Amino acid sequence: MPEGHIIHRLARHVRRSLGDDPVAVSSPQGRFADSAALLNGQRMTRTEAWGKDLFVHWEGGEILHVHLGLIGKFRLSPAPGPDPRDTIRLRLEGTGPGDPGEGGTGSVVEGDVWDLTGPMTCRLITPAEQRAVTDRLGADPLRRNPDVEAARTRFLATKRPVAAVLLDQRIIAGIGNVYRAELLFRAGIHPEVPANELSEADFDSLWDDTVKLMRIGTRLGNIITTEPDEIGRSPGRMKADDRLYVYKRQHCRRCGSDIAIAEVAGRNCYFCPTCQPR
Repeated sequence: MPEGHIIHRLARHVRRSLGDDPVAVSSPQGRFADSAALLNGQRMTRTEAWGKDLFVHWEGGEILHVHLGLIGKFRLSPAPGPDPRDTIRLRLEGTGPGDPGEGGTGSVVEGDVWDLTGPMTCRLITPAEQRAVTDRLGADPLRRNPDVEAARTRFLATKRPVAAVLLDQRIIAGIGNVYRAELLFRAGIHPEVPANELSEADFDSLWDDTVKLMRIGTRLGNIITTEPDEIGRSPGRMKADDRLYVYKRQHCRRCGSDIAIAEVAGRNCYFCPTCQPR
């Protein structure tokens, strides 16, 4: 499942790509046809992400809510795009060059095509329904003014393993399996330690590191958790094998110990028993 940095990056890319011109909206699969017809020919006004949820706002007041889930993909292609297939839930097609959009740079490429396949969620919602979605989500490290105090309070109040709490989108929105393993490694915390055994300073350190790493991920499009001075290359120049300390590795990048796996919250959490003692 794409983690939060990918959704924030996607929100910016879609907005910049399609600009301020009318967008041709269709549903080759047919499952989103009625809603696509409502959006067809409208202009996109803004896009935003909250954790793993993407919201696309339209001039008519509609809000497109997308959650990619485990298998969803939002792919960009140049016009005319691939032949429509029955796996494409939603297609967004640019109709001409326009403004680069919020936070964008450069010019819009005419005819960009975005195809959404396999999403867990693809629906039109109202502003009230969007608030209901975001009210259930915790602080997003990539949003402005996240409620860190509320996240800290809820995080430190539970006896659940810290690796489970990091995946709880109601506390911190956007962290997935890769980030949680790497964040715990960098903090030297065993994944099965109860969250309420950590201190406020422990939480604040985890939070700050999350913000740092997810900003790097948003900028570069890859999860990079290793430090440049250990690798000998800047994040932008790191090879795929340089980017992680423990996730799906056989040996700890830092100390060389065999990587262990703890099943927490129904998912494997990779960790180093030497660097993260229980």
